Amino acid sequence: MDPILVLVTEWWWIAPAGAGASALGWAGLRRVRPGQRRLELDAALLDLRRAQEAVTQSRAQLKVARAELLRAQAEKSTPRATAGAVPEARRRLQLAERQARAAVADVKARRAAVQAARATMPASRGAVEQMPLARLMAEHDELTARWIEYETDAAKAIGFPMMSDARWPPLELFLREYQQASWLRPTARDVRMAPADYSAYREAVRRATHAFDAAERAARRGTGREIPEPDERSNDWAEVAQDLLDNAQRAIARSSEMWNRVRRDRDRREERRDERRGDRG
Repeated sequence: MDPILVLVTEWWWIAPAGAGASALGWAGLRRVRPGQRRLELDAALLDLRRAQEAVTQSRAQLKVARAELLRAQAEKSTPRATAGAVPEARRRLQLAERQARAAVADVKARRAAVQAARATMPASRGAVEQMPLARLMAEHDELTARWIEYETDAAKAIGFPMMSDARWPPLELFLREYQQASWLRPTARDVRMAPADYSAYREAVRRATHAFDAAERAARRGTGREIPEPDERSNDWAEVAQDLLDNAQRAIARSSEMWNRVRRDRDRREERRDERRGDRG
């Protein structure tokens, strides 16, 4: 596969490093805003607050479920009792207990995420590429490149045809998640972004990545190779898949063109610099 496919994305503003080139595009030279380096930490703190609120709600629901079970047990021998009330109340209590435990576990995970975000916060003078949003968009780009490989790599296209068929359920799930991540993706790596928006975009990218990983595992196990018969819904997703792929392929051409233009401009500046030095000599 052409190395440029690993670096480009369906969005025009990413300047590729281009087949072995090490020079940096102009996007990396933009000024970093103060809030950009804290974006991952601020989003993690927001997620922690939401998780703590969920714990409070789950504990309240647990108290209600316990009270309902006690009431159902007390009414068991009265005329107001209904058949199956106690088992149903017990089932709701068990569900509330599981949800409360899950909420507490989520708080622990969110606290660990806050610590990780604080430990990995980039330097204040770091380049745009080191900022949380740029790193997250790079993950999104890498996912796009992985998907494109199944369209451009002949061996993969032949060996795993279901990875190019939007009717295949695992790939259809990936396309849904990928489309959501694309909708939430910001217009550039250095834009102002609220922590809540960043958190939503990050979770969408993670869900899309997990869905793609699951589709790859299913394809390599050879499970679910049967492609359903076409219907209106699957045809719609086939069109979505083609649109997403077309956008990514157009971005490759645009990114290559922009990179070549930047390289030509840089070469001309270097030539003029050399000429001025020669004149001075």
